[in-house]
Parts: sequence; structure tokens; C-alpha cells
Amino acid sequence: MTDRPPHDNGVPTSRRAARAASQSPASQGPASTPGGAARPEDSSRAEHTPTPAAEHRGSVRAPASREQAPGAQASYEQTPRAAAPAVGTLDALFTGEVSTHEVGAVPSRHDRDRKKSRIAKWVVLIVILAILGSIVAAGAWVWNTYEPQIRSVMGWEEPKDFEPGEATGEVLVTVVSGDTGSTISQTLFDQGVTKTPTAFYDHLIATAQDPTFQPGVYALQQRMTSEAALRLILDPASKRQNAAQLREGLTVDQTVEVLAQGTGMPVEDFTAAVADPSAYGVAADTLEGWLFPATYQFDPGLSATDIVRTMVDRTLESLDAAGVPQERREEILTTASIIQREARLSDDFYKVSRVIANRLADGMPLQMDSTAQYGYNEMHDGTVSSSAEALEDDNPWNTYVRAGLPAGPIANPGDEAIDAAMNPADGPWLYFVTWNMDTGETIFSATYEEHQAGIEQWHAWCDANDNRGC
Repeated sequence: MTDRPPHDNGVPTSRRAARAASQSPASQGPASTPGGAARPEDSSRAEHTPTPAAEHRGSVRAPASREQAPGAQASYEQTPRAAAPAVGTLDALFTGEVSTHEVGAVPSRHDRDRKKSRIAKWVVLIVILAILGSIVAAGAWVWNTYEPQIRSVMGWEEPKDFEPGEATGEVLVTVVSGDTGSTISQTLFDQGVTKTPTAFYDHLIATAQDPTFQPGVYALQQRMTSEAALRLILDPASKRQNAAQLREGLTVDQTVEVLAQGTGMPVEDFTAAVADPSAYGVAADTLEGWLFPATYQFDPGLSATDIVRTMVDRTLESLDAAGVPQERREEILTTASIIQREARLSDDFYKVSRVIANRLADGMPLQMDSTAQYGYNEMHDGTVSSSAEALEDDNPWNTYVRAGLPAGPIANPGDEAIDAAMNPADGPWLYFVTWNMDTGETIFSATYEEHQAGIEQWHAWCDANDNRGC
């Protein structure tokens, strides 16, 4: 509190002083109601005249002296007053119109109803947004899972084949012994020759053709029609001599067959050439994983041993380019071979590598189907699922039964798989499942519950697509 200045005439100098003056015993005037109106007393009253403070504030009157002139009749003079502040405001509290318990009085029923109405509107809006979000999410899942069926029913199907005149570039496609229209159809799609995995096979069915396919390497183009691709595969002039195209993920047994068909040399020559890994400086028991996948055009007169050495040297180049130490070559090739067999899309190579690393670090079994299939000689049946017999068979490659990495590589990995084995992506994933067999889209999960949801999505896709590749 501060002292009042010398010229002060008793008029309160602040809101707090005004309220104190109005409540002091020496200056009590007529009592007031909550609305600020004066209430007459039964006894004699002092005459009230507005003080400067009252004129300024419009709410506080400083009373005059209670002593009146002799014989004067007490009277109460109503003087015009400014509008009183609203009840429940701080101004009303400071001016003495209301007491402290009246400030913040309970709102009226109308105010409460308006507040409830606003809250109800927000609740309705949130519910509507939640419903719309659920509908969008469900629609996206249905479209991703049943897109082919929806397109078929609605007549929105995209053409399964490229249009004539779109062909470009050159692609070497290898046909191996035992290939059928169905397996060649998938190979053509993988090489970018045809638009869809079934386009070539569907063309054979639609035209009632069942030709005999000769093993070899054929020069085709990308973005061809199925009809044009078939014509070239059946044309001996398009067959390359002394050439071999080895795709990623082949085993040694598959590789020697492709080499024999591409070069015209006996398969026994290549079987003998791969029998002794030490002849190529490889310390492993087999050359599994060491025959680099690529398209080769061999010079005439090369022996089977020369050809195998060319492929092993190419693997060493890839290992060195990825910075693999010599003592880790077999380990990295083993990891890379699993990545090659398990991943379908480029980005997923590095994620699968992380899953392998995370599981090994946590002491979990790898449980990779590709290893169980390799150890049970079940890798080549065209499906990703493993039989119960393969999963339970106790062999050095089955990571469902044995801890850690398998005994050695299970296939020939390419550059990208080798690099991914050395440089896994960052992430917490412990599980993955490829849920779309056509596109290779894969779901990576950190928990088993999330993984189970991914498996359900895969089951739904398989059910909707006649279990193709499942």
C-alpha cells in the first residue's frame, strides 16, 4: 500500500481503496443488493451525494457526515447512477457491487446448453472423421488384396500384354531343359519382355499352342507382345551360340545345366569342373554361391574349367567391391544367398539383411524357408511355402532346426545381395512376409503380432489368386 498525496480529500485512489472505504464502519451507507440498487433503511438515513469517485466509477458512493443540521429531517436522495457492472466480473468485485462468493457465479441454463451443444458437435465431428478414416483404410486394403478381381468385375482390367511397336533394346533369355510355357512365361516377365507373369502362358492357351522349347539362350527385346516373343523363341536364328545367362539365385546344379545348354558342351564337363573348389582358390567344400550370376558370351575353344574360373573371378570382384574381408567371404556369401532367395524388391534386400542380423544378435533361430527348402532339395517347386517335412528335416542348412547361419551358401547371389549382406538397413525388424506374389511386396515387422497380421494378408492374397506361387 502507498500513502495518499497531501491534497487527498478522502476519495479512494484505487479500486481496492474504494472498496475499503465503502466497507469501513465510519463510512457505511445504505446496504446494496447484488444488482447494486440501494435498499431503504427503517431508521433515519444520512443524505447521500455523489462523491467524485462515485461520479467516476458509477458504483461507489462516499457518504457525507452522518450528523445533520438541527431539526433537519433525514432523507434519502436518489441520484442518477451509471450502469452497474455485470455480476460475476472483477469490476463488480472491486466496486463493492458483489462479494467474492458471487464472482464466477453458476452460468445460466442457456449458457450450459450452448456449451453442451458445442461439445456435442465436436464429438460428432470426431466420430465422423474416425469412421471415414476406417472406411478409407479398409478400402485401401481391399483394393490392394483384391485388385485383379475388382478390375475384372468392374471391367477395369488393364491389358495383360504390351502393344505392338513398343519393343526396345535387347534381352537374352535362357530356356533350360524341362521348361514349360508356364515357367517361360514367368522368366519373360522377370526379364521385362512381357507385361505380366501370365501373359505368355495365356497366349499359348488362347491360341491352343503347345510347342516344344529347345534349351538355349535367345535374343529377345523388352516390352514385346507374347506373340512376338514366342516367334523368336521358336526361331533357331535367334539362339545365341556359346553364351549363357545365369540369373541370380541359381544353385550349382542349375548353373552347370545352363552352361551346358548355352555352350553346347556336355554337362558332365561342367560337373567335373566344379567338383574341386580349391582349383579356384576357394576353401569351401563346394562352389555353391561362387558362380556369379550374369550373362556371358564365351570365346570359342574355352574349356569348362576356363568358364568356371571366369565365373569365380567375377564373384571375387563383387566381394572386393563390397569391401568384404577375405576371412568373411564365405559368411557374407552365405548371408547374401539367403537374401537373394528371400527378397524380391531391391529395397527389401537391405531389410532382409537387417532381419538376419537382428535375429543372430538376439540368439533367435533364423527360420528362413529358403534354407529348409535347400537342405531338403525342395527349392525348385515354384512355391514359397515349405513342406512340414522340409521344416523338420535335421540337416546342416535347415535354420528351423539349427542355430545360426546354415552350413554354407544356398544359391549364387548377385552384386546387390552381397552389398546388402555387408550393409544391412537400420531397423528393428525380426519378421517379414511377402504378401503379394506378383509384385513381391513384403511386410516387415518388429513384433510377432504384427507378423501374424502380415501372414493373414498373404493368406487373403493367395485365396484371391488361386494360390499362385504360394
